[in-house]
Amino acid sequence: MEDTRVHEAAAPTVHRTDAPSPARRRLIASSLATSLGDGIYVPLTMLFIHGLTGLSLTSIGTGLTIAGLSALAFMPAAGILIDRFGGRRVLIGVLALRAIGFAAYPFADSYPAFLTIALVVAVGMWASSPSQQSLIGDLAQGAERDRLLAWDRSLRNAGMGCGSLAAAGMLAWNGTTGFIVAAEVLAAVFAVAAVLVARIPQVRGTTEHRETHGGYRQVLADRPYLLLTTANFLIAFGYTAQAMALPVFLTRDVALPDALAGAVFAVNTVLVAALGVPAARLTARGRRTRTAALGALTFALSFAAFAALPRLVHGADALVAVLAVAALYTAGELVHSAPAQSLSVQAAPDHLRGRYLSVHQLSWSVCRTVAPMLLGFLLDTGPWHLGAVLAALVLTGAAILLCAERSLPAHTNIPGARTSPI
Repeated sequence: MEDTRVHEAAAPTVHRTDAPSPARRRLIASSLATSLGDGIYVPLTMLFIHGLTGLSLTSIGTGLTIAGLSALAFMPAAGILIDRFGGRRVLIGVLALRAIGFAAYPFADSYPAFLTIALVVAVGMWASSPSQQSLIGDLAQGAERDRLLAWDRSLRNAGMGCGSLAAAGMLAWNGTTGFIVAAEVLAAVFAVAAVLVARIPQVRGTTEHRETHGGYRQVLADRPYLLLTTANFLIAFGYTAQAMALPVFLTRDVALPDALAGAVFAVNTVLVAALGVPAARLTARGRRTRTAALGALTFALSFAAFAALPRLVHGADALVAVLAVAALYTAGELVHSAPAQSLSVQAAPDHLRGRYLSVHQLSWSVCRTVAPMLLGFLLDTGPWHLGAVLAALVLTGAAILLCAERSLPAHTNIPGARTSPI
């Protein structure tokens, strides 16, 4: 097929093979900067906005929910923009959008102003992941693509951890000073990330300025990809529960001290950041669907074990048991995350990668939107219900992954397999 794509004259270009070292370093640096920003913002969202605006926590919570749901409506447009202009350009735009949003927060002197800024930040947050993954897909193929995705995941965990520590330090400031400093730091961090992405050379052979036949109709007709997305939606509850529900479960139902409950998941963050890349190399040896399903099965076993903890352990034994189950949970995360993310990128055709990844991102976004309600209900229902339902959801996701395997092309599912010639 003749390539009719137009290349930008203003930006240097590289061929689409393995990502060159400068491009890889800038991509990794921007990913680290973005995760630092997320680590500062995510744990402090309610306090951060309350300190800057003075609004009530109920108003803030309602506004964030409205902004989050409204931002989901922009995801299809994000996919179209990625396919039209490429992941690099869209990522620069959404990072700049987040920088502008955080810089504007100290000036949100009314509820409509707060809602507008919250929507801007939410759109930037939801659109960052598909545009980042699309850029990785543009820069590299095959094993190199998997390595870049693994580095991105590990650095995000490391950055989130460091950002959370920085956020704790900012809280030590008196009055609203710490929150104003946090807003300025967040704006600077995302601006730096945007500049780093802008310095990545334009890639020849990407989907930029290319006709996209089929559009979202092709995505919605792609049954294997929809199965992958559905499986990810169910398994995502396992990831979301870690921060939202398990700390409450461990302190209330297992009677673990607050400090120790936090330490358990700090260890998880450190292990995932340190072992993410080596684990990705090990999991790259088998079929991605089967490896991801194995990780999800391990996840399910960890949640079943969490459900049994309140009846089986008490006192000093509780900490040892919790650490053992947390290690099982971490193993499941390490085994599942690399092949699952690779599947979402590898299964997306180049000319519609933006639309495909935007649809896949909805599995995360919708999960994070509805998870607080579901997890809160399960916590109120009883001590074993949370773990039992999470185990069932994740196990169902694993079964769906295995069902999708039958209809996935070899190059999507088997590392190192070549695309069949057309």
